[in-house]
Amino acid sequence: MRTAKNFSVFRKIAIAEGISFLVLLLIAMPLKYMADQPMAVTIVGGLHGVLFVAFVVLAWEVKKDFGWFAKAFVASILPFGTIIMDKYWKKEGI
Repeated sequence: MRTAKNFSVFRKIAIAEGISFLVLLLIAMPLKYMADQPMAVTIVGGLHGVLFVAFVVLAWEVKKDFGWFAKAFVASILPFGTIIMDKYWKKEGI
């Protein structure tokens, strides 16, 4: 069931997932390969994984429409995708 509270939580998780993805790509990966600091990817990658799973589960729960879910999923695998989509999700809010 889609409620305003679920949609609000989804949007917050989406932003957190998007930021964790950017931190993983722009900070942790360069630290691993340029500064020989693999622990950054271990920590940020684990956090990002948890946020990604929460994002996917909540995306399906808030709106059980495959087309909408597919757009949300694609947004989650593109850098800045969830941050850009949040503008549209805000308009769509309950």
